[in-house]
Amino acid sequence: QVQLVDSGGGLVQPGGSLRLSCATSGSIVSFAAMGWYRQAPGQQRELVARIIDGGSTNFAGSVKGRFTISRDNAKNSVYLQMSSLKSEDTAVYYCNAVTWSGLNYWGQGTQVTVSS
Repeated sequence: QVQLVDSGGGLVQPGGSLRLSCATSGSIVSFAAMGWYRQAPGQQRELVARIIDGGSTNFAGSVKGRFTISRDNAKNSVYLQMSSLKSEDTAVYYCNAVTWSGLNYWGQGTQVTVSS
């Protein structure tokens, strides 16, 4: 059973930065893609950023230029570096992994609150 463990959330002021981490129980190279989603209260979960096995990345338009996603195969981890944070970035952030057969796995979520 694959397990994803999210961490790194917290309270940050507008304009600040945070780095989220996602550690997997299995080998990261077994996943076709890994990414981060977020869900704000009363809203649907949305894709924030994704990194495909070949290394290409996708970002939501609202975070482009402010967030970066990276992975460390040796540590079986994926990271989301968030900069220039805005109040509208406040949400629970979830790590996601998709296997080559199309199975989805989710982390438990980590709260990010952007507020002064």
